[in-house]
Amino acid sequence: MTGRERILAVLAGQKADHLATMPITMMFAADILGVPYGQYARDHKLLVDAQIKTAEQFGFDYVSAISDPAREAADAGAKIQWFENQPPAIVEDEALFAGKSALGRVKAPDPLSGGRMEDRIRAVELLHQRVGNQLLVEGWVEGPCAEAADLRGINRLMTDFSDDPAFVRDLFAFTVETAIRFAHAQIQAGADIIGVGDAAASLVGPRIYKEFVWPEEKRLVHAIHALGGRVRLHICGNTRRLLEGMGQLGCEMVDIDYPVPITEARAGMGPLQTLAGNLNPVKDLRDGSPETIAQALEALQQQAGPQWIVAAGCEIVRDTPHSNIHALVNFARAHTAAITGP
Repeated sequence: MTGRERILAVLAGQKADHLATMPITMMFAADILGVPYGQYARDHKLLVDAQIKTAEQFGFDYVSAISDPAREAADAGAKIQWFENQPPAIVEDEALFAGKSALGRVKAPDPLSGGRMEDRIRAVELLHQRVGNQLLVEGWVEGPCAEAADLRGINRLMTDFSDDPAFVRDLFAFTVETAIRFAHAQIQAGADIIGVGDAAASLVGPRIYKEFVWPEEKRLVHAIHALGGRVRLHICGNTRRLLEGMGQLGCEMVDIDYPVPITEARAGMGPLQTLAGNLNPVKDLRDGSPETIAQALEALQQQAGPQWIVAAGCEIVRDTPHSNIHALVNFARAHTAAITGP
């Protein structure tokens, strides 16, 4: 089986030759290629070279165009701060929608306008051309809560939920419109799956998630499916109170970060939801050994059940020993999962 075939089989609940691996690599991949991260995030050709070299060196089953959460915001007009060897950051003190009236004056950015969104689209296109017949190609968009936090400022947004819910709904509508257009362009460029990063959603409680966030995440997931895509949901942090809702979105796979016991994720989402994760990227993966990593993965496989993909809870830390990454893949290659689908 190719890596692409392996992942698609797992997502469909079908038998694969062994477990699939989909760890998130960004700064780690740039370091493998030997380029500063600022260049990796700016130049899709370097991102593609780094992703392919990393996947081939360690035996991953996929490649990804993920790099940072500032692409959509930058193209909408947000101020971005660049660093030589770190991800770019949005300048929150000068958030694009710090003043609410600005929302009505800004149009959702065109993904093909020559900005940072198009650079990611070109990365997807080149990944598909070079390795799409062997490895799953992943695109990426920001989810409604995360993008709203980038455009409004996280502290302002958290206050808006109670002070101005109508504004929040208008802001979320803007972010989802942007995400759908961005996802569409990436699917057309050859993305097999779209990662939806909605980290800020882990900061809200179940009431706000159900009332504001979940309906817009659901609308985004439904739209991606209608465009012929698949969805990987990635919400960093502690989502223990949101698990049931996350499992009802209909995503092909859901990443589970390390603060969430995988047993709770499985109980909350049911046996057919494909889960990925959730080794602690620092404690388990960077600071562990091949032996302790294998033991942790053995426990995770027993707890997660068949619909499970090998990964850390979040991004692989850039100074993780290579032997530990090999241990991750070696475990996957030595283990199979039962069929859970029809």
